[in-house]
Amino acid sequence: MDWGQRNRLSKIIRPKDGRTVMLAVDHGYFMGPTSGLEQLGAMVTPLLRYADTLMVTRGSLRHYIDPDVDIPIVLRVSGGTSIIGKELLHEGTVCSIEDAIRLNASGVAYSIMVGAEFERDTILGFTQYVDEAQRYGIPVVAVTAVGKEMVRDARYMSLASRMAAELGADVVKTYFVKGFENVVECCPVPVVIAGGKKLPEQEALQMAYDAIHAGAVGVDMGRNIFQSPNPVGMMKAIHAIVHKNATVKEAFAVFQS
Repeated sequence: MDWGQRNRLSKIIRPKDGRTVMLAVDHGYFMGPTSGLEQLGAMVTPLLRYADTLMVTRGSLRHYIDPDVDIPIVLRVSGGTSIIGKELLHEGTVCSIEDAIRLNASGVAYSIMVGAEFERDTILGFTQYVDEAQRYGIPVVAVTAVGKEMVRDARYMSLASRMAAELGADVVKTYFVKGFENVVECCPVPVVIAGGKKLPEQEALQMAYDAIHAGAVGVDMGRNIFQSPNPVGMMKAIHAIVHKNATVKEAFAVFQS
């Protein structure tokens, strides 16, 4: 990893503590105007001060995010199917590396579907993008997506995460599961957890706490933030767990306040 790539990665994962709070608002690329993001700019703007980086699509970045805001960007660069399609997340490249550079992205995010019938397509697309990103020193976040037919357990997540790292990912985003410490131990690059579906606030905070203490470097949450009745409070609570080593009880008090 050269200087430029290390520098960009330091904007995603804080060098001070080696952790990150990523705010994911890229859902529109396959879910459209999902609940909570109908007016994306109004939702996201007050949350950015508590985020280390923003995961977003190029369209949302151009139309909703003020370019004067000081927030590192992880740009969603894969897509191709919708939530109502027959093959959820059968993705390919939807944004060139040149456009990612024009948008001053600190990193790019690409989904792979390990174990699906079309996994080869997503993996080959991912590795081709890794080659492009390496050429320009852009870190790549591999999103180990899980379809309805996939089993979410430590064995599967370890397989998907290790494959992503072996194929060139600089960071892996995956789901928190029982035995998550085994997933982290088997993966040679930093691991962040996906927030997944909306959970009750205390459960989401517990998941974040357990993931950090199992070795994750951070969380990349979306729906558990912007679908919360108090998005700013939830964002501050997650920040407290990740960067201030708050307990779940302490973080929930932050949320309630």
